[in-house]
Amino acid sequence: MKRTRIMVLVLLTLLLCSSCLSVATPEERAPAGFLMGIWHGWIAPVALIARLFNPIYRIYETNNTGWWYEFGFYIALVGGFGSLALFRRKSGGDHR
Repeated sequence: MKRTRIMVLVLLTLLLCSSCLSVATPEERAPAGFLMGIWHGWIAPVALIARLFNPIYRIYETNNTGWWYEFGFYIALVGGFGSLALFRRKSGGDHR
């Protein structure tokens, strides 16, 4: 039962993340800024998988503010994937 709840939560989270993916659209919207860069960096793995099935999705927003968007994107990529180390189990021995 607990495993089923976790799977449902993961699927709902992926669905929520995929609703905010970058798509190839006309340049009518306001350019994506720092916070959208952070968001797109966090959901980059989801965007990559979505792009495999539908090429309309983008990993990186092309209509952006420039340096600030890129800074947020790269900070989220490095910080988001680097924090996965927090979930590793620590072994009993000293590994130097």
